[in-house]
Amino acid sequence: MTAPSTFGLSSEARNLHWLLTNLVEEVPGLLSVAVVSSDGLLLLSSDPGRNAEARTAETERPSGPKGSSADLATIVSGIGSLTIGAAKLMDAGGVKQTMVAMDEGSLFVMSISDGSLLGVHGSPDCDMSVVAYHMALFVGRAGHVLTPELRSELRKSLESDSMGSTR
Repeated sequence: MTAPSTFGLSSEARNLHWLLTNLVEEVPGLLSVAVVSSDGLLLLSSDPGRNAEARTAETERPSGPKGSSADLATIVSGIGSLTIGAAKLMDAGGVKQTMVAMDEGSLFVMSISDGSLLGVHGSPDCDMSVVAYHMALFVGRAGHVLTPELRSELRKSLESDSMGSTR
């Protein structure tokens, strides 16, 4: 995974990038990490270089970047919606965390604030309790700073990064 450029960003945005980089470096077995807004837009990513590839048409990419943060953002948004709907139907309150264990990996989704989500794609051998613990740390540190202004800045930064990588 590559570190995104933080040149020209506010201190809050740089801190959020640092938290994401720290999460990726501290937790073995993470394949992709994405922060997604309540409306499903990718805000922050562990592999911004692959996001532009993920947005290209299927015919333009023979094998595709399976597991990229752009793909993960789509999945996280969908699972977030599904679990929120399920919690409402069950009168179970807010959704805090969702975990999907698969034969070849794991998917973790955790609420950050006002509908924003943190999504993590882990390898088959990742320690799920370690991943969940570090995600909770990230959410605790990031939740209060993820303001509408910061979300807008992160989105614009991600869009300009992807435009620069497609040129």
